[in-house]
Amino acid sequence: MSFILYLAAGFLSGFLGGMGMGGGTILIPTLTIFLGVGQHAAQATNLVAFLPMSAFSLKVHKDKGLLRTDGILWVIIPALVTSVLSGLLASVLPAEILRKMFGAFLILLAVKGILSLKFTVKEK
Repeated sequence: MSFILYLAAGFLSGFLGGMGMGGGTILIPTLTIFLGVGQHAAQATNLVAFLPMSAFSLKVHKDKGLLRTDGILWVIIPALVTSVLSGLLASVLPAEILRKMFGAFLILLAVKGILSLKFTVKEK
């Protein structure tokens, strides 16, 4: 039964991630809150799940001509370095601190989303 729950959580997260919402915002809370997975394991699972999704997204963007490659090394190199360093930091942080940092990240993401909404007033 738990396999079905994990599969459903992965499917839902992948579906929402494909729609642009970032699957980790669903996958990590689902794994930790509803399925009892530890914080470290949930975040590591999210990172592993992100690899095929990002490779697929990269191919789709390239096929649609939406991928610019000029200056890409100036993005890739710092991203790789900070990803590795952040992963190492996350592996040694206590789960409670990691959980609070992820919660703060989700709150900041929500605030950014609210602030980016464009409200229009229709005139009669």
